[in-house]
Amino acid sequence: MKETGNTQSATDVSGAGTGSLKQAGHPLYVRITHWINAIAILVMIGSGWQIYNAAPLFSFTFPKEITLGGWLAGALLWHFAALWVLVTNGLVYLTLGLVTGRLRAKLLPIRPAEVVHDLGAALKGRLSHDDLTRYNAVQKLLYVGILLTGVVIVASGFAVWKPVQLRALAAVLGGYEGARLVHFFAMAAIVLFLIVHVVMAVLVPKSLRAMIRGR
Repeated sequence: MKETGNTQSATDVSGAGTGSLKQAGHPLYVRITHWINAIAILVMIGSGWQIYNAAPLFSFTFPKEITLGGWLAGALLWHFAALWVLVTNGLVYLTLGLVTGRLRAKLLPIRPAEVVHDLGAALKGRLSHDDLTRYNAVQKLLYVGILLTGVVIVASGFAVWKPVQLRALAAVLGGYEGARLVHFFAMAAIVLFLIVHVVMAVLVPKSLRAMIRGR
C-alpha cells in the first residue's frame, strides 16, 4: 500500500524513530515493504482469480488473461508463495511502524467530522495535496481500513485452507462457504483500493516519486 505522505522522526532505525515525526520523506523500510507488498498482492490477486475460477462463487469467472497459474494446482503454488511473503512483509511493516510510533502519528486520530469535511473537499476537487507530510482524514480512514482488510483476508484465507484444523476461526466466519464469501469481498475491497490508489498516484505524481526516492 503506497502512502501519499509521510514524516520522519529524529532518530532512524530504518528512517523513523519513537520521537515526534518531523522530517518529510518515506523511511527506507516503508518504501521497501510497500513495493514488496505491491508485488505480493498482485500475485495473490491473479492466482486467487484462477483459484476462484475452479469453483466460482457467483455466475461469472475471471478472464484467463488476467489470472495467474494456468490451472488450479499452479495457481495454488503461486498463491501460497505470495501469502508467506505478504504475511512476513506485513509483520515487518506493522512492527516497525508500531515500534517507531509512525503508525500512530500518521493514522490517528480519525475524527468523523474531519472525514466528512475532507471527503466533501475531495469530491469537489478542492482537497490540497501540497503537504505530503500529513494525511487528510480520508487517507487515514482508507489506510486503517485496508490494514484491517488485510487481516481479514489472511484470516479468511486460512479458514478456507484449513477449515477442519481451524474450525473455530471458520465458524466465526460462517463456516467454509462463509469464509469463502468473506475472502472474496475482502479481495474486492483491496482491488477497489488499488484502483483508487493508482489513480491518486497518477493525479499526484510527486507522491509516487516520494515512494521511490524517499522524498
